[in-house]
Amino acid sequence: MEHISRSELNILLVEPSDTQRKIITGMLAREDIGQIESAGSVKTALDIIHKHGVDLVVSAMYFEDGTGLDLLKAIKQNSKTQSLPFMLVSSEFRPAKLEEFKQAGVVAILPKPFEPVHLNRALNATLDLINTEELELELFDIHEVRVLLVDDSRLARNHIRRVLEGMGLQKIIEAENGAMALTLLKDHTFDLLVTDYNMPEMDGRELSEFVRFNPDTAHIPIIMVTSEANSAHMANIQQTGVNALCDKPFESAEVRKMLMSLLGH
Repeated sequence: MEHISRSELNILLVEPSDTQRKIITGMLAREDIGQIESAGSVKTALDIIHKHGVDLVVSAMYFEDGTGLDLLKAIKQNSKTQSLPFMLVSSEFRPAKLEEFKQAGVVAILPKPFEPVHLNRALNATLDLINTEELELELFDIHEVRVLLVDDSRLARNHIRRVLEGMGLQKIIEAENGAMALTLLKDHTFDLLVTDYNMPEMDGRELSEFVRFNPDTAHIPIIMVTSEANSAHMANIQQTGVNALCDKPFESAEVRKMLMSLLGH
């Protein structure tokens, strides 16, 4: 399997400020990053990505010719670059603005300024995503585990699917909302449900309640993925029978622990 170390990572830093580029480049160098290229605009960044290829994009939020979200969506909507990890570095704190990045499949969001510990965790999350390692379970063949993945964002589904496939999960069926998921649950058998919380028509809470109160599906472990996993009101969600809450961005190391707990015995 593919395996890459920090010293082999080729990072594209997209930052309009010369001063900020120098600061972040210095912090990346101290984390033993092998090669760091830089760009000051969305257009230049896309040119570098398509001409040279990189392993990770680390981007600011705002540029003269667009936003970090424009760059992220351009990457994720292109079949040749959609698997490229994207990390946001921004002083933006408004939940609605950050939520757009989480829904688009960002691998990490760092505050500006950030501490080395934040960068270290984000780089680890990136390497976990790139360096796939199959999960070994006692009671299941990981290749045979049947997963229902429910999220109204196609880009978010793509990111979650990549994380799961990197662990060896191959039988993944997708639904874009809870109502569609119900139809699939009636027609198929599943070993695991991974669902978003905020969705139109039927949200993750309503879907989880249906699964738990239906004798045919009550046994299925449920992982709920939400940007609000650490908020107080989400504690009540687990009373509906959700087995685990997972934060967005969807991190491989955290998900691996959850799967071991839910499927490993």
